[in-house]
Amino acid sequence: MDPASTNSARDKVLFHLKTKGPQTAAELARRLDVTPMAVRQHLQSLAADSLVSFTDERRKVGRPARVWTLTAAASKRFPDSHGDLTVELLEAVRSTFGNEGLDRLITERSRAQRAAYLKRMPAAAAPVEERIAALAKIRSDEGYMSEWKREDDGSYTLAENHCPICAAATACQGFCRDELSLFRDLLGQSVSVTRSEHVLAGAHRCAYRVEPAAAASSEPAQRKSAASDNDGSDPARSSAPIQRGGPS
Repeated sequence: MDPASTNSARDKVLFHLKTKGPQTAAELARRLDVTPMAVRQHLQSLAADSLVSFTDERRKVGRPARVWTLTAAASKRFPDSHGDLTVELLEAVRSTFGNEGLDRLITERSRAQRAAYLKRMPAAAAPVEERIAALAKIRSDEGYMSEWKREDDGSYTLAENHCPICAAATACQGFCRDELSLFRDLLGQSVSVTRSEHVLAGAHRCAYRVEPAAAASSEPAQRKSAASDNDGSDPARSSAPIQRGGPS
């Protein structure tokens, strides 16, 4: 096989594992429109390079299924925005100016980010799908491998399959807090935005559920009560588990 073709196919396997999460060779073969045998050959090659690993999962019927996933080493194949240096700088700010100074730094970053995003966002009166698509495109351009889709219940999922600032977000979760606040601000008061998947909570990606504000406000009273009793924290700061520049 031509080396260039092999590398391209390997990259496609990595990309699908990154964007769609753990999968079997058969599932990858269907997505890539190739034979399972071809996918297994690429997976074995990637495993030899320590870029993928597998677990054998028991199923209700039949033999266990071999499920493949990316390793931490594979993350180096995707943008990381100089993680180590960023973390060191954040710790230096915290040490010098305290947590309040670090919060001010994150707030200023969010303010500048919002101003830059607004220049590329549609008018506030634009349909919500147009605004979500624009936000996904902006985020993809920044390396988040973002995608969106409309769900069967009429809500939308905005997913980010890669976090180029993961090291910084891990060191300081104020980035995640302000990110959720930013999305709510950009998408407008007519919709509710909640985080449904979160990398820092163990998910393979971050995702956000977007739905009409009226629908979100009509949730069962007991769920509201439970949320309000959840340690008194700001909802914008809470993060449940989570889910590309266009609809998937």
